[in-house]
Amino acid sequence: MTQDLILVLDEGTTSTRAMLFGLDGQVKAVTQRELAQYYPAPGFVEHDPREIWEQTLTCAREVADRAGDSGRIAAIGITNQRETVVAWDRKSGEPLARALVWQDRRTAAECARLKREGLEDEIHRQTGLLLDPYFSATKMRWLLANETAVADAAAAGRLALGTVESWLVYKLSGGAHLSDASNASRTLLLPLDGGNWDAGLCDLFGVTRQALPEVTDNAGELARTSPDLFGRAIPITGIAGDQQAATIGQTCLSPGDTKATYGTGAFILANTGTIPPRSCNRLLGTVLYQMGGERVYALEGSVFVAGSLVKWLRDALGMIGSAEETEALARSVPDSGGVVIVPALSGLGAPHWRPEARGVIHGLSFATGRPQIARAALEAMTYQTLDLADAFAADGARWSCLRIDGGMSANDWLAQDLADMLNLTVERPDNVETTALGAAMLAAVGAGLFADLEEAGSAMGGHRHRFMPALDSATRESRRDQWQSALAAV
Repeated sequence: MTQDLILVLDEGTTSTRAMLFGLDGQVKAVTQRELAQYYPAPGFVEHDPREIWEQTLTCAREVADRAGDSGRIAAIGITNQRETVVAWDRKSGEPLARALVWQDRRTAAECARLKREGLEDEIHRQTGLLLDPYFSATKMRWLLANETAVADAAAAGRLALGTVESWLVYKLSGGAHLSDASNASRTLLLPLDGGNWDAGLCDLFGVTRQALPEVTDNAGELARTSPDLFGRAIPITGIAGDQQAATIGQTCLSPGDTKATYGTGAFILANTGTIPPRSCNRLLGTVLYQMGGERVYALEGSVFVAGSLVKWLRDALGMIGSAEETEALARSVPDSGGVVIVPALSGLGAPHWRPEARGVIHGLSFATGRPQIARAALEAMTYQTLDLADAFAADGARWSCLRIDGGMSANDWLAQDLADMLNLTVERPDNVETTALGAAMLAAVGAGLFADLEEAGSAMGGHRHRFMPALDSATRESRRDQWQSALAAV
């Protein structure tokens, strides 16, 4: 039987999906399940690791059944929400606490303490990252210090710590404990140019090094599933954090290629080649992918709140019935009426890095209605992108074009607003779910179906739609001034 399908497990922040890709990049089947969000205290964001695993397995089995025969599935690719930390027992395979999600801010005071001790510059030099609760190491430390079951497992040598891809591989394989280099580079524990976890960083953050996974390439035969899950052992041959996977799926494979993903948050990555990036403007250096032990890097700007702002308007405030409604509302008015939203619901990310910041809606009047607020919510995504464009340019990585993807990028009004305010061409692929496509490309290369990512991109990539800037400079500058005024009030 011809093995002509790639099964991709795409474990996001609010849902988990399984998708079947053909070798032409076309999606043959997809299924999705929501994930519960837990907010036990202000700034605390948690997931249930059991639910992540169970929903992922349910989706995977449903999609595998739709292949007709699991023998057609050549390999599995995994992509995941990054920085989220899971702690489990190596022997029982059971989680020991809820997962601490990347949005979680409970370790802000710990990060502030380490900054006061003057440690951030050296940590940034080593890891490319900044001292922020966003990253995994302080989450791991918090679990060890505050969850008795985690501390007891560490003392007994049974503790496994990892990000979400590690948890899924462990459960899929029945015991393999690994993390690909792209995810590992988001923990504050892996030097950008180091092959493995750094003992000094582990000691600094109080993380039990023996509990951490093996750091691997992003493609190759990394593990195999237990035969009982799908009727046969299927090789897991591609893994990447969601933003790195989206960058690969956008075929940003040459230095300077840049993409922006608009999902729960917004994440912009520019390929910098084989030299570890060093930002002077509070951007992040990260591993884009590692193959054959060789790394390609990226410069990254991370915005914590993008699509989740629209979700908040829908679910918490009841102002809209669906995310799609925002486009019609934005088009129904000539401007936002002076309303500017600074969406610091989880603090401000790059290039500001202010975990203590809280969101504001600036410029309200009696003339303000649902259309103005909906439009301001979409404009907030553009303004945050504009701040990052300035930071990338200051680091010598000015954008000549921006490739966008993710659920919010399907909004034509937002895509055009990005082009207008950035004053450059914005490209969107026909299939905006490039995160899963990137994982499929990695898995296909890892399974030997393509020689390299360039060949996989040529075979599996699709067409792009272009949005050209059409806004006059005076309006652009006026809007930018409004954003700066609102930002100063936070």
